[in-house]
Amino acid sequence: MNFSRHLLSRYHKNKRDLPWRHTKDPYLIWLSEVIMQQTRIEQGTPYYEKFVSAYPTLVHLAVAEEQEVLKLWQGLGYYSRARNLHATAQLIVKEYAGKFPEAYADIRKLKGVGNYTAAAIASVCFGLPYPVMDGNVLRFISRYSGIVESIDKSEVQKRIHAFVSDHIDHKNPGDFNQAMMEFGAMVCMPKNPDCAHCIFRKSCVAFKNNTVDQIPARNEKATIRNRFIHYLVITMTFRGKDFIYLNKRTGNDIWKNLYDFPSIEHNMAQREHHLPENEFNVLLKSNRPEFLEVSDQYIHLLTHQKLHIRFYRFHSDRIIELPFFLIPLKDIHKYPVPKPVDLYIRGNIFSKKLDFAQKK
Repeated sequence: MNFSRHLLSRYHKNKRDLPWRHTKDPYLIWLSEVIMQQTRIEQGTPYYEKFVSAYPTLVHLAVAEEQEVLKLWQGLGYYSRARNLHATAQLIVKEYAGKFPEAYADIRKLKGVGNYTAAAIASVCFGLPYPVMDGNVLRFISRYSGIVESIDKSEVQKRIHAFVSDHIDHKNPGDFNQAMMEFGAMVCMPKNPDCAHCIFRKSCVAFKNNTVDQIPARNEKATIRNRFIHYLVITMTFRGKDFIYLNKRTGNDIWKNLYDFPSIEHNMAQREHHLPENEFNVLLKSNRPEFLEVSDQYIHLLTHQKLHIRFYRFHSDRIIELPFFLIPLKDIHKYPVPKPVDLYIRGNIFSKKLDFAQKK
């Protein structure tokens, strides 16, 4: 059977109508690929549309403020993608006069662009025969070829890369790559693949050997780290106006350049419960805002971390000096914040003395 011909035939008859499939603009293809990394199509598409609306061209993105970009990205996770997206747009404007580089090697050099993203842009936008290697493709070809070793192994990925390189349609590499990913996403799915309607079932080794549910094999998952974070949500009223303290996250920890609240963190399980008030003295020092309430525990899962989060509400009717950002309460929606912080803000941060969130 002609692998690529059958694959493309099915793709052209059944492909999903996705907004980035109506363009070959490298900026828009790059944007879609970055947003869709580790993101479901249903979740990522509204973000793609928001970004295209806010930044219709690469130059629009380059001149935006990073805080604005992060705010638009809020809720999508993996915020390094947004920071790299913004930094790379600025670099392309500076070093390539705003024109997206066309050579694969130059695309690959861009910050945040790996082999997969570079291959997608090169093939779709510039007709270059570089195969994409995402999870859908690895799963599809490992089953088709009957590869029982872990697809996390570099030698296995090289074998799959060689297979796809041998079969890629040189006349239409962009559609071929999209067809490969589409087939993995819609037919050769991780669970309950549609083998009954698979056009490759007669030549699929895994189907012949009844090993579809055993492939692909993966290495053991990394250990999940538990973290116990206690946030101090401190508000202050001064001359009839309400303010709140925010903390800007720096360094190389999670949520870099996003805003959250002053916090105390313990990595011990016994700190999963409420902290006694004297624990807050390290942050509050001589300040004595009134303690109002503590939230229920929020659980937030990251790739290799499980966050156990509580929010402790404090309020002061006089000026208090703390080494954090003091902003008008009404402006809090302008700041990019992590998802659990956003959930808390939307839910009950303004209970009791402040009800701004309820009035909005």
